[in-house]
Amino acid sequence: IKEKNFVHFVSNLILLVMTVSLGVFTLWPDNTAEATSAPYYNGSEKVNGVALMINVYWGTEYVEPMLDVLDEAGARCTFFVGGSWARANPDLVKEIVARGHEIGNHGYSHLDHSKLSAEKNVKEIQKSENIIFEITGVKTTLFAPPSGAFNASTVKSATSQGYRTIMWTKDTIDWRDKDPELTYRRATSGVKAGDFVLMHPTKHTLEALPKILEELKRLNLTATTVGRLLGDA
Repeated sequence: IKEKNFVHFVSNLILLVMTVSLGVFTLWPDNTAEATSAPYYNGSEKVNGVALMINVYWGTEYVEPMLDVLDEAGARCTFFVGGSWARANPDLVKEIVARGHEIGNHGYSHLDHSKLSAEKNVKEIQKSENIIFEITGVKTTLFAPPSGAFNASTVKSATSQGYRTIMWTKDTIDWRDKDPELTYRRATSGVKAGDFVLMHPTKHTLEALPKILEELKRLNLTATTVGRLLGDA
């Protein structure tokens, strides 16, 4: 009887260990899976900063004036540039980097990446990366899908090339609503540390930018880069 009870005890103990182990592996956060299966909509609040994301395929004439406004405020931001735009405007791309801003990858041809094959996703990212590197010597590591269009394959393709896929916390929708005040309100209403604010080089965004930067300063928030909010140096 004692031997039978002992066997029963050992069997139950093994079953308990297996159950606990399974629970641990199931509940333990898989940071690698998380990083490869989801884009980033915001960064760390600890930096006490907000990242202004300027996506560029057009609005070339407003890029340098925006750089001047950022310089005057001592602000830094992330320019996600399209590869085809970079190829056509190498001097401006160099200027962005020379003034201390971060360069991100915005694909090459402004395609809908949610409708592309994995191979085509990689090709668009690599083509843009190559031209940006050729112009600046900078290896991009942040990818913002054009129009925010992505699916699981898009993110997986970007990750396979060493990229983090970046979305946004706040969208100014400045490409559609050509109103400086509306752009300002969408950029700053309820803004908090760690937020990513999406905008584009447009006339009305240029007009709103000084006021946006003033409001961030009033809130004791630094205008910084996406990379910095994600823990990059």
